[in-house]
Amino acid sequence: MPALARLTLALACALAPAVVFAAAAYVPLEQQLTPEQRRDTGLDGLTPAQLELLNRLLREKAEQAVDSAAKTTPQPATDAVVAGSETPRAVLMELEIRTIRSRLKGTVSGWAPGTEFQLENGQRWKVLKGEIQLRKALESPEILVVPGVAGRWFLQVDEDYPKARVYRID
Repeated sequence: MPALARLTLALACALAPAVVFAAAAYVPLEQQLTPEQRRDTGLDGLTPAQLELLNRLLREKAEQAVDSAAKTTPQPATDAVVAGSETPRAVLMELEIRTIRSRLKGTVSGWAPGTEFQLENGQRWKVLKGEIQLRKALESPEILVVPGVAGRWFLQVDEDYPKARVYRID
C-alpha cells in the first residue's frame, strides 16, 4: 500500500470516532458562536424560551437529516474490521453515509467567504472560510460536501483543490 494511502487510512481511523460522536451530539447554538457573533446575529436578544425552542428545532432538523441520509444510503453488510486497523468498518462507513454527492449548478471559477453554491439536489451552501481562484472555470462540476469534526462541513470541487468550509443556508 502506498505511503499516502496508509497515512490517509490511519488519519481516517483516528478521526472517525470523533466525527461520529460530533454527529450524534448536538451543540447548542449559543455555544457554537462567539459573543460577537451572538450579538451580530441577534441571538443574544432572544428570551431563554425562544433560544430553547430554536435549539430544539435545529437539533431535530439535524437528527432528521442524519436519519434521512441513513435511509437513502445502503448500509454496510458486515461490521468487519478494516485490514490493518482496529476500527470497525461501520464506524468508517458513517463518514461515507454523511457525505453529500451532487453537482454544482452553473459555472464555478472560484470562491471566497460569502459565495453561495446551488446544488442539483436543491441544497444551497455558503462559504464561511476558504478562498481560491481556479485557473479554469468549471461547468457544473461534481462535488462532495464532506462532514468534519464538530459539525463543520467542507465543499470539495476537486481533490487537488483546497476545500471550502461551508454551511447550509436552505
